[in-house]
Amino acid sequence: MSNMKRYFELGEAFRYFGRVFRKNDGTHPDSFNLRTMHWINRISIVMFLICLIVMIVRALMR
Repeated sequence: MSNMKRYFELGEAFRYFGRVFRKNDGTHPDSFNLRTMHWINRISIVMFLICLIVMIVRALMR
């Protein structure tokens, strides 16, 4: 059962999402490629949330 629980752990993913939207505090390496990747991830997360809101509004309007 503990193996299954470990499979569904989302703590590290949520910590990453929080880290993407914060400035680098010096605990993680910083490079142009990493900053670019984080900007792309920010854009995709925001687009996903906007689309999710639009889908929910459309479903409620039916």
